[in-house]
Amino acid sequence: MKHLIVYCHPNPDSFNNAIVDAFIGSLKAKGHEVVVRDLYAMEFDPVLKGDDFEALREGNTPSDIKTEQEHVKWADAFTMVYPIWWTGLPALIKGYVDRVFSYGFAYAYGEDGNIRKLLAGKKGLIINTHGTPAEIYSKTGMYEGLTITSDTGIYEFCGIEPVGHLFFGSVPQIDDAARQEMLKEVKDKAVSLFE
Repeated sequence: MKHLIVYCHPNPDSFNNAIVDAFIGSLKAKGHEVVVRDLYAMEFDPVLKGDDFEALREGNTPSDIKTEQEHVKWADAFTMVYPIWWTGLPALIKGYVDRVFSYGFAYAYGEDGNIRKLLAGKKGLIINTHGTPAEIYSKTGMYEGLTITSDTGIYEFCGIEPVGHLFFGSVPQIDDAARQEMLKEVKDKAVSLFE
């Protein structure tokens, strides 16, 4: 299986980076092809500009968007790894979605007015970390809200089948043993979700 990982964290020593490494290791051990797009390392421009709209409408997709779209087209499975900041997607990965999952590439409207899901046939996973304790996010409905926003609002809208969403809370406060358990869960999911 061809697997694209879009990773978004500014600190190369972050736990998110350890998650990506663990995930890649498990996928490759099962024979998957893996491509990682590290948005900070790439200095990806997240700002959707008026020029982008015009170029996309005219069929002249800007080169940085086109490159990412080629990676998305190539992939059978698509995973985003990022921290939850202010109860949502960091601006950089939100901008990636804004620019790359464009009209005519990720979705379109049919003559009947219904949405055509142009990325159908792909599987999608999201892995998030956050500093807030999991019990608080669970009790307040935050997990449901984040799942609706990302799994339904992004993946399902474009036809990507959500196969899982991992949330890891209290990451800055927990000990290494707890982090190792989280990494084990990541490795296990890479095996169980993507046979």
